[in-house]
Amino acid sequence: MDHVVVYVDDRLADVGDTISCEGHLDITTYELSDRSLELPHGMDYDLVLTNAGEGILATGILRAHVVATCDRCLDPAEFDVAGEVDEYYLFHEPDVGVMEEDEEEGPDYSLIGPDSSIDLADALSSAFVMEVPFVILCKEDCAGICPVCGENLNHVDCGHAELLRQESERERMESSPFAALKDLNLDN
Repeated sequence: MDHVVVYVDDRLADVGDTISCEGHLDITTYELSDRSLELPHGMDYDLVLTNAGEGILATGILRAHVVATCDRCLDPAEFDVAGEVDEYYLFHEPDVGVMEEDEEEGPDYSLIGPDSSIDLADALSSAFVMEVPFVILCKEDCAGICPVCGENLNHVDCGHAELLRQESERERMESSPFAALKDLNLDN
């Protein structure tokens, strides 16, 4: 994601001062791990920047419409993302003695640049990534692809699903601890 720079000026000079910050990012694709997500309408954000004393608090929402590939059937999958942005930008680096023990992973804040700038790109990117589902589906009850013939089970009933279900049921019954009793003759 490109830089999204906002400058801290006189409008945020005093504690409690706020300004609105909204915009549109013309991002058409977003690479997330090994998948490529299309954003046909880009991303929109609507934030409020607040002087919180020791820094600037950026809160708000990011919205995007996403087109991706369904993880089950490989058809296109579309969904909307609405992620909460919540990032703290400090005016100065905190004292080392004040740092928490759990900050070994990295700080839970960003710094305002020497030119009084804030780059919102990381906060917007994090808000987006947190809302993208781990498993992307074209629909909640996607049937997937037949493991035998490769047909998309949302479009075609190849019959293999029923055969696999019957085979699975037969195997389950044979592996049951009571399977040995099926041939027991109780008529005597």
